[in-house]
Amino acid sequence: MPPTLVSALQQVRQAPRLVEVLGDGVRAAAAAGGPGTVEMLRAAIAGPDELTAVAAVHALGAVGDDNAGSVLTQLLSHPRGFLREHASWALMTQPPRGDALDPLVAAVAAGGFGGMLAQRTLARWGATCGPGDVAILSAVLVALAGEREPPARTRLVETLGLLGGEHAGRAVGEIALDPAEAPPVRVAATAALGDRLGELAAARTVGELLAAGGELGAVARLAAFDLGLVSAGAGGVPDNGLTVAQLFLHADLDRQLSRAGAGDNGGIATLLVRLGDALATEPGIARALTLSRGTATAAFHSLRPGPGHQLAAVPLLSPAVGAAAAWPTWVAARRGIRRLLRAHRVDLLHLRMADVGSLAAAEAATELGIPVVFTLAPDPHGAIDALDRSGALNREGFGAMDEREHFWFRSRLVRRLTADAAHVVLFPRPQVRDDLRRLIGIDVGAEPDRYTVVPEGIDLAVIEAAETAAEPTELTALVSALPPHRQGLPLVLSVGRLHRVKGMATLVRAWAGRPELWQRSNLVLVGGDLGEPSPDEREQLDLIAAVVAGTSAADGLLLPGHRPNDEVARWLTLARLGGSPAIGPGGVYVCASLKEEFGLALLEALAAGLVVVGPDAGGPPTYIENGHTGLLVDTSSPEHLAAAVAAGLDLAAAPGQAARVVRARERIRAGFTVSAMATALRTIYTAVTKEVGKP
Repeated sequence: MPPTLVSALQQVRQAPRLVEVLGDGVRAAAAAGGPGTVEMLRAAIAGPDELTAVAAVHALGAVGDDNAGSVLTQLLSHPRGFLREHASWALMTQPPRGDALDPLVAAVAAGGFGGMLAQRTLARWGATCGPGDVAILSAVLVALAGEREPPARTRLVETLGLLGGEHAGRAVGEIALDPAEAPPVRVAATAALGDRLGELAAARTVGELLAAGGELGAVARLAAFDLGLVSAGAGGVPDNGLTVAQLFLHADLDRQLSRAGAGDNGGIATLLVRLGDALATEPGIARALTLSRGTATAAFHSLRPGPGHQLAAVPLLSPAVGAAAAWPTWVAARRGIRRLLRAHRVDLLHLRMADVGSLAAAEAATELGIPVVFTLAPDPHGAIDALDRSGALNREGFGAMDEREHFWFRSRLVRRLTADAAHVVLFPRPQVRDDLRRLIGIDVGAEPDRYTVVPEGIDLAVIEAAETAAEPTELTALVSALPPHRQGLPLVLSVGRLHRVKGMATLVRAWAGRPELWQRSNLVLVGGDLGEPSPDEREQLDLIAAVVAGTSAADGLLLPGHRPNDEVARWLTLARLGGSPAIGPGGVYVCASLKEEFGLALLEALAAGLVVVGPDAGGPPTYIENGHTGLLVDTSSPEHLAAAVAAGLDLAAAPGQAARVVRARERIRAGFTVSAMATALRTIYTAVTKEVGKP
């Protein structure tokens, strides 16, 4: 047995922190092979330590013999779901195996994150075997013949479209034309035809479908564009500078940011709209393009280049879901992103976050030769570390949590995006180099020219306009409807998505659990789609309801749901100044996030003049002056959070408020505006494009 593998496995088992073992140590040790390697890894997979088991599965993928592939194939039928998922992924690096085809195709039909992993392995194998791969095609067709449910058929047809060769193309075309097929199945087939360049049968089929109505016709038009059969029309935009693109796939973007705070439409959605506007005014940048999900019809209209900042739609061809559930949209996302990058002749793509959008966009950019700038954040690494420290995550339960949060895949995606990026942007953190080395294992000092710290920023004009606007009557009405003893109290306000990482339920527990806190303030949580809550939102709403059930604090809690960004700015101002008899002055803004890479809502609250309470890790310590403009706290502790909120209310009522507000705003104006961010990024974009030979 190779001692290096023994040592690597021992390091995983004995590591004091889970985040320390997300690298490739076991995989690298196993790659050397040797007697007993496969059996040692098989034993590690069978043990109770789920973190070590995951590492061992991926190590099998690096072992170049048939025994390793056989073990991985057996794991495709394992009763533990996380092992099935990781085996599907690890097989991607193995030679194609006939005995793995049926279980992989079955995983595709079942859907979910595991289905996406199986789909990617089948696509890789198809590329390895060449366009005439009969075995994979046969396995998918057999599964289609026995499957009746439209969602499963849709996923199988999508996979069929990834295979090359005339037989696959003919099968996809027949499904697209079959009126007996369910509409989503025909839509998936039609979309796949757009990838079949050079196949005359695909072009003829798409041409026939252009007359179809509804989504099928709209998708046929996109496929016709992909095949060069139709044009979106000339944009007439002068080529006098760079065209840069940015992406957040899971947002419902509009100029009014009307969905801010609902689902995944958090601070990143607000940032990209404001930032795109600012980038388009920077010298040397002709156009900015912000990509997010949308309909097929909107996607076609997005193909015509326009001046300035343009919002563009990526059709995912499925109902909108949150980022955690969106991994199965990988194929549609890659196709839609590639189409937009090509149509707009994008010079540079900026990616953020380790999600399916970044996965798909990075692949599309590589295919088109477009350089990528990546904003690196220790995510999910920070979440893993925080959960580990709090006791909510351990190695024995890592697999079950990973099956839900996809920690291992996302952490590897972060490393891949970082390695492949032409330049890497970092969030400001007090110990950024130490944090990235500890959490991700990346030494930014080794290649300092590849990394630049760029603070995110806000549009101060929005905050300034809020101060001169009329009093927000809706917030006043909401507070006025509370019982008489609740009138005139200051507000404790928090704005953000209703997601467990944002800590809204923890904030309610902190506030409701301390009588002297809920007796002196009302709590307002702005965010969430209360009409049609997502699973994450429903989870948080249920937790919040359970906290206040039967307590006297319940009559001081308000959950108005999400509000447009401009309206939120007015609410922040009202929380500081007070308004009508219902709302007392001296409110406090609280961010209770388990982790906060930066915190745009905190910046907006600071700019509005509120005392803020925020996490003592990540980005907030770089702009919150503890004890002066706000307080920093361990947000994982309801007791510490409650004490900080109480101290924040005291600070907001202390003498010298005008000086505090000026101090906070000057701090933001000096380096945390969206215009300053755009200027810093423009410098990076210009340097990157010059390096790769773009004008």
